[in-house]
Amino acid sequence: MMIMHRKVLITNDDGYESRGLRTLVEILRPWCDLTIVAPKRPQSGMSVAVTMGLKPIAVKHLEQKPGEDWWYLDGTPASCVKFGLDNVLHPNRPDLLISGINHGSNAGTASIYSGTIGAAMEGAVNDIPSVGVSLDSFDQNSDFSGVAAKLPDILERIIPVMERRFGLFYNINFPDCPAGEIKGIRIGRMGYAHWEREYRNYGEFLRESGHVPSEEDCRYVAAREEGEQLYVMAGDFTDNGNNPQDADHLLLEQGYVVVTPQNIDNTDKAEIQRLCGII
Repeated sequence: MMIMHRKVLITNDDGYESRGLRTLVEILRPWCDLTIVAPKRPQSGMSVAVTMGLKPIAVKHLEQKPGEDWWYLDGTPASCVKFGLDNVLHPNRPDLLISGINHGSNAGTASIYSGTIGAAMEGAVNDIPSVGVSLDSFDQNSDFSGVAAKLPDILERIIPVMERRFGLFYNINFPDCPAGEIKGIRIGRMGYAHWEREYRNYGEFLRESGHVPSEEDCRYVAAREEGEQLYVMAGDFTDNGNNPQDADHLLLEQGYVVVTPQNIDNTDKAEIQRLCGII
């Protein structure tokens, strides 16, 4: 494989102990020299936020063995990328950055909030070929066989021909199905879909969903101040309508792996041209 022996920096937003991250390492271990710098705790929804404000940040070197170096940082995914580049790998640089495997889709406008995609954006800021990888399932025991079967071939095809254009990165979403049920691989665009009715009463949510709170969440609930009400972010993913056929969330629903090229340059070039005729 052409990706063999590449130096790869890996991170995620679900934390260093997540099964998605461990699965990604297992997938790449035979082919690449891996440096893993992942958040100490889940950091979903952080986009490209960084841990700052002169706040002390805990870092731990977990393990080092041939071809594999593990760290965690108690900060955002983008902060993990910064630390990996500046403190772990410096003065060397990785050939590739991969963020994931995220538990949950990052299709549609959900990608703009994602810590997984934020880490890929941080890689793109540093002119490193970067990829975010997600599976359309929030189950911590998800079936990653489709990712394991398809991801190496996808990387083999797209990374060697990836344009070294500043700001470019790839957002790859896998459907929640076994490898044999994946319909194929498609190139898509960010779909017009978003989350609605996102904040729900926490007690009602627990009764309706059967969700079991973590010990940390239980401590948080017990320590709330008098008069505070509890809500949880658990909305409905809604199609905005008027989506093109190659919208990533639609292709994902049909059972395709979707590769969406994205860019950190969010300048609206058409609006520049329109304004130039007015101002």
